[in-house]
Amino acid sequence: MQNTGLHPFPCGVFFVFIASFRRIFYHSAVMSTQPFNRRKKPPQPLKTPPSGVLTMRGSLLRFTFHNAENGFAIARFQEDLPPGEKRAAAAPDIVVTGLLPGVQPGEALELRGQWIQNPTWGWQFAIEAHSAVPPTTALGIQAVLGSGLIAGIGPEYARRIVDVFGDRTLDILKNDPERLREVEHIGPIRMEKIREGWEEHQAVAEILSFLHSYGMSSNLALRIYKVYGNDAVHKLRDNPYRLAMDIRGMGFAGADKIARAAGIAVDAPERIQAGVVHLLEEAAGKGHSFYPFDTLSEEALELLGIDDAAMVRQAVVALCKQNAGPYGPHVVAEKLPEGDKAVYLKRLHKAETSTAEHLLGLLSTGKSLRKMDPAEEARQYELDTKFELAPKQREAVEMALRGGVTILTGGPGTGKTTTVRAIIHALRKHEVPLMLAAPTGRAAKRLSETTRLDATTIHRLLKYDPKKNTFTYNELCPLPIDYLIVDEASMLDISLMQKLLQALPSAASLLLVGDVDQLPSVGAGNVLRDLIDSGRLPVVRLDTIFRQARQSLIVMNAHRINQGEFPMLIPAEETDKGRKPDFVFVEREDPEAAVEAIEKMVSERIPKAYHLDPIQDVQIITPMHRGALGAANLNQRMQAILNKDPRTLTRNGWELRVGDKVMQTENDYDKDVFNGDIGVVHAIDPSDHIVRVRFDRRIVEYPYADLDSLTLSYAITVHKSQGSEYPAVVIPVHTQHFVMLQRNLIYTAITRGKKLVVLVGTKKAIFLALKNAKITERYSGLKQRLKNYK
Repeated sequence: MQNTGLHPFPCGVFFVFIASFRRIFYHSAVMSTQPFNRRKKPPQPLKTPPSGVLTMRGSLLRFTFHNAENGFAIARFQEDLPPGEKRAAAAPDIVVTGLLPGVQPGEALELRGQWIQNPTWGWQFAIEAHSAVPPTTALGIQAVLGSGLIAGIGPEYARRIVDVFGDRTLDILKNDPERLREVEHIGPIRMEKIREGWEEHQAVAEILSFLHSYGMSSNLALRIYKVYGNDAVHKLRDNPYRLAMDIRGMGFAGADKIARAAGIAVDAPERIQAGVVHLLEEAAGKGHSFYPFDTLSEEALELLGIDDAAMVRQAVVALCKQNAGPYGPHVVAEKLPEGDKAVYLKRLHKAETSTAEHLLGLLSTGKSLRKMDPAEEARQYELDTKFELAPKQREAVEMALRGGVTILTGGPGTGKTTTVRAIIHALRKHEVPLMLAAPTGRAAKRLSETTRLDATTIHRLLKYDPKKNTFTYNELCPLPIDYLIVDEASMLDISLMQKLLQALPSAASLLLVGDVDQLPSVGAGNVLRDLIDSGRLPVVRLDTIFRQARQSLIVMNAHRINQGEFPMLIPAEETDKGRKPDFVFVEREDPEAAVEAIEKMVSERIPKAYHLDPIQDVQIITPMHRGALGAANLNQRMQAILNKDPRTLTRNGWELRVGDKVMQTENDYDKDVFNGDIGVVHAIDPSDHIVRVRFDRRIVEYPYADLDSLTLSYAITVHKSQGSEYPAVVIPVHTQHFVMLQRNLIYTAITRGKKLVVLVGTKKAIFLALKNAKITERYSGLKQRLKNYK
């Protein structure tokens, strides 16, 4: 990097500071709130600093610790020098501590606080308040612009712009951006990108100031800007409760804090309505299609701090009458066939009633299958493949070939795949128009591999049209097929099931394949279990473990766990003796010792003994997100060990590196990536504010504003692993996860492993999970609607 000639401190040194920060391992707050134990003692100011409350201006160089949840940070700060004064080559920067939510390296700040002396680390500046300030020197402007804060400007363009405009650069950006064309190599396209990036930066800064004024986390600022644009603050002041509805992660409490400060009364109807909708949205996030009115009322009284249940009832009635409520989607209240007083979000009520109607319609209409003898087709498959079907497999094949709706369920090793192949064999023989699909990309890929036919995700099957904000295939334009096979049906939530059935021709047939004993869908509903328990649909449950599958400890232990029996555990030490068991147990009582065992198992022992790639082939699957053994901490630890690439990006306290394994956390139809898709960071472009991620053979671009939909995925939760299969899985099973220790959760995690499963933790935790066979109740009316239909 060249010296600017404007100051003896070269901008290249600034970026060395930034790069060195990005190589520092970020410790999650759930691990420790005392990060100093892994740092060398920093250089200290040569003189005793003045006492009392002071203000200083300068630039944030880098973080050495940052808690993304509460904004607490320890950082290195460089104070601005008086005009004309030169900085000594060895002049130390300043250690500052305090709340710095939303601040990024390179930003110019004014800090208010006082010097304190830490007995171990010496003098530090304790921040009491801070504000962003525009840099006043050409060098400061260049440092800020070159830090990646403004889309379209990287270090080189920052130097060129400041060389031309000097300390007038910010005024040019704000008032006369067309003049950027005077800078070498800046054409109309880049000029427009810089102008838009500057406007976004200014708008986000206004949102940050607004959030700070209410003591709220600024991690949501980019999300808010993405939804509301430049008019965000005005819209938030106009109706604070829309925050809770529109912004993922905000919640009712934050929106209520703003609204209460604006003078909205505690018993205001709009506040109570917003609270009711929030609770229904929260219930949907937990998998419920509806909430019983009494439960909703009790929780609303507690949330809102009121004691009049009549107010809640009035709020529900008002929401039911609204066509499109100003505080969120309107509501449907209904007494279900078995007496439940159910309150639904309208979209979930529509999804549930539509699903029931379409299923019953499929059962009652004639099928367009070619005339065939199902029993003869099963026999012909056996002759063609020289494989004898088990009695229940033959029953399933014959049932599916009669047409209509069929459900095939069963655990690992019971022959679901073979049964599906036999069904496909007959359908293709008779040239029946057929499609295969699954809820996730990994599940679709696995279905394609096992059947040797094309399979796709349900979202791609239905072809989302972003211009119309709807699926191409629907009731008016059904899929051109006579038969649809859907694998991993336990992952189907009620909304996706509705869209799928709407696109299915009334004369088509449907085969749902899945393991009902696995965890239910992440989204609302309990579709597969409701369909089975309703008694209205033909179901075949495979329960015989085939001889070849019985040789796998993964399969045998999965069935033992599902039946409440303790698994057969092989000590991990056996792998050091040249053996390669497919089910291994590493016993560790202390959580930190368990984390270290996982680190070593993933990075060293599994690659050495099983010749598997630690990033591509090994997946950590954990019951929880938080805690030492949670996904958040394990991701940080594994990133530090497995990926030391210096090309990094730091946003809101977490670091992204080229080569990182990442997961998409929400459906993005415009990018054609969906919740649970796993990719690898391919490139980071700090100039254009773009991160490129490779999903299989496709590169997807993420503007910085969209990065909150990505998360590291060296470790993922059990729910996020559904529908996927990995060569090796490593599963923490520890009493630290006590509240999540459930039989079906451990069963689901184990069945994700194809060649190797490693449990790390305690036998006590495994025993507790086996004892907890209670299936968490989900409020869903689908079973009642199907069961009681006349």
